[in-house]
This record gives sequence, structure tokens and C-alpha cells, in this order.
Amino acid sequence: MCLCEVYLMLRYILAAATMAATMLPSASFAEREANDTAKRELVARSELPGQNFRDYLKLFKPRKEIEPLKMSYSKDWLDQQPVASGDENFKCLAEALYFEARGESVRGQFAVAEVILNRVKSGRFPGSLCGVIKQGTGKKYQCQFTYTCDGQKEVIREKKAYERVSKVARAAIDGVAKDLTEGATHYHTNAVNPSWSRVYKETARIGVHIFYRHNYRTASN
Repeated sequence: MCLCEVYLMLRYILAAATMAATMLPSASFAEREANDTAKRELVARSELPGQNFRDYLKLFKPRKEIEPLKMSYSKDWLDQQPVASGDENFKCLAEALYFEARGESVRGQFAVAEVILNRVKSGRFPGSLCGVIKQGTGKKYQCQFTYTCDGQKEVIREKKAYERVSKVARAAIDGVAKDLTEGATHYHTNAVNPSWSRVYKETARIGVHIFYRHNYRTASN
């Protein structure tokens, strides 16, 4: 290769390098472009009309939680409540509601629970839910709640019904429900007519049950 050819090749390489340098931006130039773009975006965002900007912010608001149903004497309300649990007194009340009132309306179940709670508060009956419910148990048909002394074994066969009355028991103990029976401490079904019903004051009729209050009032009334 002659000198002239070497010279031409060097000129060609130099020209190619110069062209590449003019076409590719330097790192500092690229950084300046990025900064300018960010500034333009900030300006554009600050110039958004107020309403549009509020709409934009709404996109980031958390979704509103579904509010639970307000307390009502309905199966829908009961089914929305968490699985009920509690101590022995809770279990006694849930069992009593199952055997005494599972076929009643939800309001009727709360009313029966209220009677049992009123007895506990009255001072004239045992001072616990289990004590009230099991009073007289052991003497056939001389107990306060027939299912505890009828000689038959208490077997819970209807699981869904027990789950619901358990929730009634929990809500009643927690004081969720309002007064339905005006302090009643006794009740019977409309299929019977006990002698004491002519002495006590009738306070309410709910479903198949008639509720009574003795001449004294409960301690809470």
C-alpha cells in the first residue's frame, strides 16, 4: 500500500468519527434533555384546571368499604354477623334459644333471650344465665325450661338454626337489641294457659309466645 492510500484511509476514518460525534448526544446533553422534560411535565400538571385535578386525585382514593346492615330482627342481619362464640353462659343461652325458640321469628328469639336476661338481673332468680336456665333441672317437669327436665336427651340436629340462635344469644348478651318485652320474666306459648298467667301482667305478644312481668320489676327497670 502506498503512502497516498494510507493518507486517504486516515482521512476517511477521521471523517467517520466526526460524523458520529455530531449525531450522538453527549451524556450531559441527554441529562439536560431529561431535566427539561420533567420541568415541562410539572408545569403542565400545575396548569390543570381545579376540577380536573380533583378528578385526577380521586383515582387514588381507597374504595369505600361496604357498611354492615344496621341491626334488624331479620335472618339477613343474623347471617351477616360473625360466627358467635363465648363462655359457658353464652353456650347455655344459645342452647336454650335453640330448644325453646328456634322455630320463632328472629324478634321472638330475641324476646325469649330477653326474658332469661331479665331473670338474671331481677335478684329473684339465680344470678347467671346457666343458673337461670337450669333452675329446677333434675325434677321431671318441675324445671323452668321444659327441655331441661323432660327426660329427653338434648341433641342439636339443625346446625343452621343453632348457628343463628347463637348469634341471637351473642347479640342479646352484648346489649345490641332494644327492650321488646317491657321487663318480662315469664312467657308461655299460646297453646297453653298456666294459672300464673292470670296473676302476672301481660307485657307483649310476639309470635307464638305471650310475655309477662311479675308485680315487681327487674333491677334494670
